[in-house]
Amino acid sequence: MAGAAKCFYGFVGFDAVATTGEEAKNPQRDIPLAIVISLSIIFGAYFAISTVLTMAWPYYLQDPDAPFPFVFDAFGWTTIKWLVTIGAVFALCTSMLGAMFPLPRVLYAMAKDGIIFKQVAIVSKKTKTPIFATILSGLLSGIMAVLFDLEQLIDMMSIGTLLAYTIVAISVLLLRYEPSEENSFAENTTKNFKDETIEHFMFASLKNLFNLHGIKYPTKESSLIVNWSISLFSLFTGLFCATVANGRKLVFTEPLYIFAFIVTIIGMAVLMVIIIRQPKAEVELSFKVPLVPYIPCLSVVFNLYLMFQLDLHTWIRFSVWLFIGFLIYFLYGIKNSEESEKNQKARQFKKEQFGKETTSF
Repeated sequence: MAGAAKCFYGFVGFDAVATTGEEAKNPQRDIPLAIVISLSIIFGAYFAISTVLTMAWPYYLQDPDAPFPFVFDAFGWTTIKWLVTIGAVFALCTSMLGAMFPLPRVLYAMAKDGIIFKQVAIVSKKTKTPIFATILSGLLSGIMAVLFDLEQLIDMMSIGTLLAYTIVAISVLLLRYEPSEENSFAENTTKNFKDETIEHFMFASLKNLFNLHGIKYPTKESSLIVNWSISLFSLFTGLFCATVANGRKLVFTEPLYIFAFIVTIIGMAVLMVIIIRQPKAEVELSFKVPLVPYIPCLSVVFNLYLMFQLDLHTWIRFSVWLFIGFLIYFLYGIKNSEESEKNQKARQFKKEQFGKETTSF
């Protein structure tokens, strides 16, 4: 499993397709298709090549740094060895360019939204590309390449990608159970729900938690229940994965306590999944994740388990990187984002409307 976590970097880059939404004719349909088709082709290629390599030469005799040239050299196929070596150099350049393609676009989108410094979103009049985002991403990539060796960079890519895919799975759950204003108003009117239950939903009845009222459309209360359930599910899943990945020694010293603890957190996680099954938003999309909430929850479990297979030093470097990102977000992004400005305008509009209603009354 530790090897699977390290090899996860082989599947890095599929999210780059999602950054080209502005350049696709029908992004809702074309982007999911592109991701699924390319993922299938590349998985088939990886699977076939690794199978042939392992069948051709014992795994314990292979060269971990350059397995293919070593095997061809062992067979006496010198010409094929050099062809593969030269092809690998070109493939590395292609992979580097492929990785550099989405990063400026991600930085541009974040800067345009105000999450990071808006100067990064400046587009060159000559090339029509985000010039500062491209230069910044190139500098950051170069600095990282100088400071860390290959294995450390691979671990950083793997843990970052696993976290990103975990966030995507959680986002699918949040969006699927998010209420629209019309449905929320209608349901609150017909069921006579009060706004107080939104703030104090922890004291709500079991009927609300398990949707025994038979609500067909998501409301603010059901969405808040889902949000808290997802947070607790992620917490219990993280405890479970950390215990399974790092608690092997405790199994032999304290088997009863470890078993009871694992059973308890599994039971709580399953309970959270049951509570998450609230009414879903009926939004027409070209592509939807099937079997929600089960597939996203399984994705969270697998990704977190693979993350806990990586070593402590990777987690320390990753924590420092996250800390820098949180500093930028909480000190700058949260105040200057477009979403924050929209919320402020909405609050101001409500205050003005409330003031008019009070005056007229």
